[in-house]
Amino acid sequence: MFFLMICTHNDGAEVGALRDELRPQHRDWVASGGNGLAVVLTGSAMWNDAGQGIGNFGILQADTEEDARAFAHGDPFAKGGVVRDITLTRLADTFRADRITPLSGG
Repeated sequence: MFFLMICTHNDGAEVGALRDELRPQHRDWVASGGNGLAVVLTGSAMWNDAGQGIGNFGILQADTEEDARAFAHGDPFAKGGVVRDITLTRLADTFRADRITPLSGG
């Protein structure tokens, strides 16, 4: 199954510093697919008009919604207090994942 994950980040200058501190762990988590919970097909930071980080998104492949949620909530950004909200939406079974080179091996 494929999912769109949108993570909205908390506000404040301290969140930017925390995000910078946790970024290496976040990238390791993404690269490992949360230790095999999901394959991260693509993702990116989201910015506001001023170029400030406001969140991140990813397109995930996971066996179950529970695995996708465990991936999202296990991310160091989520566990470390950067993420305020996580929205997970299942994509259509006809989603063309073959057009994306995965960021992780799952």
